[in-house]
Amino acid sequence: MKNQVVKIKTNNLPCSELYSRFTARKALFMLACLVLLGISALVATSLGGADLSIKDVVYTVIAKIFPFSNVKISSIASVIVWHLRLPRIVMGIIAGAGLAIAGAVMQGVLRNPLVSPFTVGVSSGATLGASIAMILGFSLVGSETYIVIANAFLFAMGTTFLILGIGRLRGITPESFILVGISLMYFFGAITGFLQYIATEGELAEVIHWTFGTLTGSNWKNILIVLIIILTCFPFLIRYSWDLNAMASGGDEVATTLGVNCGRVRIVCMVLSALITASIICFTGIIGFICLVAPHITRLIIGGDHRFLLPCSGIIGAILLLIADTIGRTIISPIIIPVGIVISFIGAPFFFYLLMTRRRQYWQ
Repeated sequence: MKNQVVKIKTNNLPCSELYSRFTARKALFMLACLVLLGISALVATSLGGADLSIKDVVYTVIAKIFPFSNVKISSIASVIVWHLRLPRIVMGIIAGAGLAIAGAVMQGVLRNPLVSPFTVGVSSGATLGASIAMILGFSLVGSETYIVIANAFLFAMGTTFLILGIGRLRGITPESFILVGISLMYFFGAITGFLQYIATEGELAEVIHWTFGTLTGSNWKNILIVLIIILTCFPFLIRYSWDLNAMASGGDEVATTLGVNCGRVRIVCMVLSALITASIICFTGIIGFICLVAPHITRLIIGGDHRFLLPCSGIIGAILLLIADTIGRTIISPIIIPVGIVISFIGAPFFFYLLMTRRRQYWQ
């Protein structure tokens, strides 16, 4: 069989100029996605049981941010936009971005396209914590008002550290983390299933509704907490982007020869990704497939350079979750379909298509 030679048309351009062009295209794509995200947010805010124009939405936001402006708005529009729709939409944007970034990071450090914070057991830990709070009324910390939120967050982070601890005993390899995460996922799922079996009908309904994932009940206080955690973690993840590139492209052996401490990078990135995920799902419940779908879409379009992959995955994830939530709350209004269900309808067919069409090695 003859070797195939791939010819790249460079038009006699120097490598530095070619690199600059590739970088400019990626930056332009990110800018276009940001514009699409802004337009989607305006349209989503205007849609609902009480129809508002985009002009009403813009004026309401301006009047709230700049109270001394001469913009006149109705009190009803102000309540609908600022207190009902906008918190939900902003939380959707932040949650989608955070989950997509966490998924992209875990796929990079573990070099596996099926890995996400949900497939390694973080979501199972959060579900177990929330189920214990709802069914048994037990919480490690937190007042009665935040018992479910506190339990979900602590159990999600506890699961992460348990995976890291057991993984270190077997040696810090991607396979060990994945296997330990899958084992814990099934174990926690069994405990959660037992709790649901002994729960009352009301408690069972509450647990199931939480696992669907929803943006209902979002408020500015919760948004601020999640935003602070994401903005704190994201710069550290970007700082490791070169290390992630080396680990994703050449494996631990090549990355080590380039001076990368693979064990430390893997642990730090997994902890930060789990922290982002836990801070989101403790308020929203389980929202799956964003962690898987958004990084895959981004990687197919702009490649696997984590300097661009991480922020662009965040933007794509925000757009997907925003669109899914808008569909869920408007398609059969006034009934609101949980966003976790809608995003699964969108993500599952795409993921199946991805598995059926990509015949090469994933990281090539």
